[in-house]
Amino acid sequence: TETPTAAGRDGGAWSVAPRWRPVRKGTIALGPGKADLLSAIGETGSISAAARALGMSYRRAWVLVATINECFRRPVVSTSARRSAGASLSPVGRAALALYRRIEEKSLASSRREIDALRRRLRS
Repeated sequence: TETPTAAGRDGGAWSVAPRWRPVRKGTIALGPGKADLLSAIGETGSISAAARALGMSYRRAWVLVATINECFRRPVVSTSARRSAGASLSPVGRAALALYRRIEEKSLASSRREIDALRRRLRS
């Protein structure tokens, strides 16, 4: 999905992106970073490889996965009892990630006019 951008003061680009987060009692079930982690786990088949790809510690990734799994009715990430067997997205995990990405896409699409108006007001 293309994120609308405009040149920033330092020559970089401004980006506009939705940041949806289902939250209950201060616990975030899923958000942009957790969705990126799930995508990386799906691509690499490993929590540690996903963490490395995203520049985070294994411990941080594991805590995020544990939080996600606790928030959903069924596990989102499946791991093996054997330590080196890796990890994968469960069917619930694949569905949740796909739904989250669709919510992001629809949010951007439905806000296109307002995003463009905001971009025109940003310093280039």
